[in-house]
Amino acid sequence: MNLFIDAWHYLSTGANWSGPTGIGERILQHLWYSVLAVGLSAAVALPIGLLVGHTRRGSAAIVGFANAMRALPTLGLLTFVVLLLGLGLLPPLLALLTVGIPPLLAGTYAGIANVDPAVVDASRAMGMTERQVLLQVELPNALPVLLTGLRGATLQVVATATIAAYVNLGGLGRYIFDGIGLYRYDRVLVGAILVAALALALDGLLALLAWAVAPGARRPRGLGRARRSEPSTAG
Repeated sequence: MNLFIDAWHYLSTGANWSGPTGIGERILQHLWYSVLAVGLSAAVALPIGLLVGHTRRGSAAIVGFANAMRALPTLGLLTFVVLLLGLGLLPPLLALLTVGIPPLLAGTYAGIANVDPAVVDASRAMGMTERQVLLQVELPNALPVLLTGLRGATLQVVATATIAAYVNLGGLGRYIFDGIGLYRYDRVLVGAILVAALALALDGLLALLAWAVAPGARRPRGLGRARRSEPSTAG
């Protein structure tokens, strides 16, 4: 019980939220690492997912590639990259790609591949080019599924970005690694709570975005029923 009381005392003390090593600065650092990792993951995963989903070719390779990346031990990979490249921001970013790419790749591919074939065929029949079909028809229809993949990637990256502290960088992982080193497990709990809260907040924002882009999301419930029930005034 004292562990939770000490963690709450640390979180509720205003002085711990300010300064270059305060909670606010650690959150910003953690967000920065996470945004970079998700952005790089999207730069790799989106073009591949769009291409494979549109052409319907190479799906088996996509599944194998995603599963292989998921199987990589993140901390072990980070240690290996540090031995090759030394300390800095690049090693944790490369390690975070292994958890960011698979959900984005799977979500992009699944979203594009599951667009109604009748809609795609109708677009081609109208004379649209393959590029137009992909960007103007398939991508808008696949956006809700794609955002689901983005949510998964964001949660994975935010939860794993604590490894940045393993190579002497900042972020919320500092509370976890420093707490373990100093046997201050209340600080470890503080780090875990902050990481979980940040992940839930970002997931909530992305869930709201996914709802906003879903077809008919902003249409009032029962509107269609109300229109069908209106009496006809014709003749």
